[in-house]
Amino acid sequence: MKRLAGKRAVILGAAGRDNMAQRIATRFAAEGATLLVAGRHADELERFAAEIGGHAQLCDITRREDCVALVQAATEKLGGIDIALNATGWGLLKPFELTTEDELRRMTDLQFIGPFLFFQAMIGAMADGGSLIQISSATATIMLEDHAAYMGTKAGFDHVMRSLANEYGVRGIRANSISPGLTDTPMAARAKAVPGIFETYRSCYPLGRFGTPEDIAAAAVWLASDECFMTGQNLQVNGGLTLRRNPTNAEFDAASISATGKPRPRSWLKTA
Repeated sequence: MKRLAGKRAVILGAAGRDNMAQRIATRFAAEGATLLVAGRHADELERFAAEIGGHAQLCDITRREDCVALVQAATEKLGGIDIALNATGWGLLKPFELTTEDELRRMTDLQFIGPFLFFQAMIGAMADGGSLIQISSATATIMLEDHAAYMGTKAGFDHVMRSLANEYGVRGIRANSISPGLTDTPMAARAKAVPGIFETYRSCYPLGRFGTPEDIAAAAVWLASDECFMTGQNLQVNGGLTLRRNPTNAEFDAASISATGKPRPRSWLKTA
């Protein structure tokens, strides 16, 4: 039997082709869930929704009215919500002292206030329990230089998820996070293109390989299923990276100099 048969899932952040949210949605559909995928780019959402036999809805997570409209669309198109997953994010890499107030506000809107609004709306529509899933990051636990704004907002929202687990368990609602490490996704494409970045990371993984979106999707399926008797936890689905550490800037530079004769570019994550 399919593990998510009869489940109704909303996945936010699925407007980028082949990104993590799309891979998760594809797996959810294969497991029998009916899907409403959401994000900020209508053409890609409509294309992807048709591909998986689901529905699409525009939603900017930073706008309360969009989150409310997303619930309304899920009620109309799916008949309700059993699973709500947020996979939005902005991989800003910038030195602490150079990070601007505008960037801080944008990061907080996207990775703290926005998820707060999203899960507020989702919880209100979960009449018979359900599963809330937040895609976090290994860097909410272990350090990566020039990444403070991203790490701080992810770590802060992990604690919010724990509070949701504590407060709403009485209603049968589970709330958990998943923390990938460096994963081979479109967000990491710029990093992969820089000589030495991925190679420098490899020794940090006890399991000897990078994560894939399929690894994250498999964990999300379990968290979303009725098999899961866990709440308030952060699954470290990163091959053991958090047992060790991320590489340092000095190590990245050394690898780049060895490969190309010059230091790496100072911005090597997708920044929007």
